[in-house]
Amino acid sequence: MDPKRRVRTSKFLSLVLRHDPSRVGITLDAEGWADIRALLDGCRRAGRRVTHAELMEVVRTNDKQRFALNADGTRVRARQGHSVPVDLALAPATPPELLYHGTVGRFLPAITAEGLRSIGRHDVHLSADEATARKVGSRRGAPVVLVVAAGRMHADGYAFRMSDNGVWLVPEVPPEYLGEPVSRA
Repeated sequence: MDPKRRVRTSKFLSLVLRHDPSRVGITLDAEGWADIRALLDGCRRAGRRVTHAELMEVVRTNDKQRFALNADGTRVRARQGHSVPVDLALAPATPPELLYHGTVGRFLPAITAEGLRSIGRHDVHLSADEATARKVGSRRGAPVVLVVAAGRMHADGYAFRMSDNGVWLVPEVPPEYLGEPVSRA
């Protein structure tokens, strides 16, 4: 598949599987899974033809491993980032002492005042390393990487979970758990 088509297909599948399954006339189950046959049929009906081979390529090659297949390969879901109600059935996990969040400078005043909020998604997404957080932040401009005192948060009772692709999830990060930005581009 041509790389531009792969990116467009990945973005469209992210939209459908995270935010708007009705766009292609499908319903996600309680854990966010979609039947692959129904998804592909729905994409076709919506004018976005995606073959089974193309879907498998997007799942396999996505640099952030955004998508997962079930054990028998008949269902697919987004690993995290949903704005529609789903329960990803991720077990609580003990985070490392520090995690990182990539953002851009224009959001710093709100983050400093209110902390990190999920804003329409189920959770705040955190990275285990600064480089990944910088990459995430760079999607919207010059990245700023914030340090999150995850170990202290966990000790104070905040529940963390980790998705299968290594993204740490927590409902919020109050400002008192944020350090000074560690890098600005």
